[in-house]
Amino acid sequence: MLRNILQFTKFSRASPTILANNYSQYEPHFINPVFKKDEQEALIKSGEISKIAFVPIKAPRNNDNSSVFHDHRVSKMVNYIMQGGKKELARKLMSETFERIKRIQIERYHKAQTEEEKENIVLNPVTILHMAIENVRPILMVTPVRRGGVKYQVPVPISEQSSYYRACKWLVEASREHDRKTHLPEKMAFELLDAANNSGRVVKRKHDLHRLCEANRAYAHYRWS
Repeated sequence: MLRNILQFTKFSRASPTILANNYSQYEPHFINPVFKKDEQEALIKSGEISKIAFVPIKAPRNNDNSSVFHDHRVSKMVNYIMQGGKKELARKLMSETFERIKRIQIERYHKAQTEEEKENIVLNPVTILHMAIENVRPILMVTPVRRGGVKYQVPVPISEQSSYYRACKWLVEASREHDRKTHLPEKMAFELLDAANNSGRVVKRKHDLHRLCEANRAYAHYRWS
């Protein structure tokens, strides 16, 4: 018994990565769960559901949600707002931001003079959040590449996941840069409304990045060299 313990201790010190893999909760043949209704319907229509009918499935994570009211972008924004693991506070700040946006848009709606102006006013805060993120997310970025002792800023395309990440982080950072006497929900509400209208500091930051990529397009070939 003592010999087995000593061998186990020696193995765990020598190869911690292998030990972690051996103690993984799921085997490699387990597949990720499909908990969203639209994804389930797509599997049924394509006939792929029969291929995974008897395959073991991993348990969903605690933030996976099949509710029709769940929005992936909102949950991501909550994670970017969160500091120090205080997720309940981040959710409260996001709810207050949506409430502030709703009040501003309803006030604009009642002040509108014509029916055409009223139709152009978006009252759903979640839709405004999606519009803001789409207007802010970049399609290019610059990465430093050293050639001949000189470091060049080379423009490269950015992945979709990274572009959404940068857009959300830029919106949160811009909201935190304002006067500290103003609460975060109020500052973020105005940032989201400006970005949804394709204006504001965050949209300017995206355009500045694209102009930098355009200015350095002569170095684009260094990406493959």
